[in-house]
Amino acid sequence: MSKIDWYLDFVKQGKMPSDDELLVLFRLTPDAGFSIEEAAGRVASESSVGTWTTLTTVDQSTRNRMANVYRISGDLIYVSYPLELFELGSLPQLFSAVFGNIFGMKAVKRLRIEDIFFPRAYVKSFKGPGFGIKGVQDILKVKNRPILATVPKPKLSPSPEAHAKIAYDIWVGGEDLLKDDENLTSLPFNRFDDRVKAVLAARDKAERETGERKSALINITATVEEMKRRAKLVKDSGGEFIMIDILTIGWAAAQLIRDYAEELGLAVHAHRAFHAAFTKIADHGVSMIALSKVVRLAGPDLFHIGTAVGKMEGSKPDVMRSKEAITVDKAESEGIYFPMNWWGMKSIVPVASGGLHPGLVPKLLDFMGPDIAIQIGGGVLGNPLGARAGAKAVRDAIEAWQKKVPLKEYSTHSKELKAALDKWGEETYE
Repeated sequence: MSKIDWYLDFVKQGKMPSDDELLVLFRLTPDAGFSIEEAAGRVASESSVGTWTTLTTVDQSTRNRMANVYRISGDLIYVSYPLELFELGSLPQLFSAVFGNIFGMKAVKRLRIEDIFFPRAYVKSFKGPGFGIKGVQDILKVKNRPILATVPKPKLSPSPEAHAKIAYDIWVGGEDLLKDDENLTSLPFNRFDDRVKAVLAARDKAERETGERKSALINITATVEEMKRRAKLVKDSGGEFIMIDILTIGWAAAQLIRDYAEELGLAVHAHRAFHAAFTKIADHGVSMIALSKVVRLAGPDLFHIGTAVGKMEGSKPDVMRSKEAITVDKAESEGIYFPMNWWGMKSIVPVASGGLHPGLVPKLLDFMGPDIAIQIGGGVLGNPLGARAGAKAVRDAIEAWQKKVPLKEYSTHSKELKAALDKWGEETYE
């Protein structure tokens, strides 16, 4: 048997997978000299039980665990994996298996994971979000409107006191959450412990003055033991949320922090910093849809998925599919994508962020609906009337949408919204 024949053993088109197999949809461009079937067989082999040549040590039990390319359609290959190839409850092992060596194979010129299907037993081996959409809404006592968050700008506040001052202003103006930026952890000019103390004191003051619940997404990203210390400090200081950069800390740490947060009674916000390194290129890497499904297993309560109307990359269909991946319990197949059943796993709050301002709020809500979080930084703090006015302008834009009143008409009764529209209009900026 030649090497090519061995790889082609992993291609049996028409052999449909069983319900308990894990499925991956790849977009594959073979390198020169390889057919799509040969390259597809190499992907299935390397991500399951195969190697570069035939072996004398392969028995029938190993053959029973071979991945199979069950369909090829143009540059799309559909691969099924027996569930016993995976350690239940382990995202690091999943990535080592089907997100691992295959991207480095010579037969592969370009490769993208477009979608992934998890069978019931695999889904059930993960806890998923601890609070979910309803739990987060209950913490903040927000109903029938999106949750609102703001990142202080400049994105690295020069001191804990400056950070807390902006927090107070945006909370009094109408925001629900202060959000740390992805690279604000514990810096020489803005130490974590001091920031927690200052921010939560400002939170208490804002709550007394507004009669509304307020909170902060405090970035604990660090080494694992330090993240645990920081999470405990947030809890002991009266916080309700922690934030992690879910991709930069790694899947093992993300799962650990999710469980530790549950012990503390904290909700977890996941920022997607680093994702575009592998989600942005259309024919290589991993799609946001597939990534969003993995994040749901990891179990944060809020996760950034993009906007399609702001400055960040992401089409409306892709944003909506990512939203579906983290919010619905059952999704039917659509186009090239798999159906999915989450078997009752809680949903994640979809966070829309990146280049937003009040003029874009109605467009965003028209296609994403109110059960989301809207995170606006520059579109609040860039308001000519100040941060507090910027926050109020966002709340007023939401009220205009709820009442089905055009923004310009509504702004005749809101100087804050008018200032925002005069500066940005209803356009997208980059």
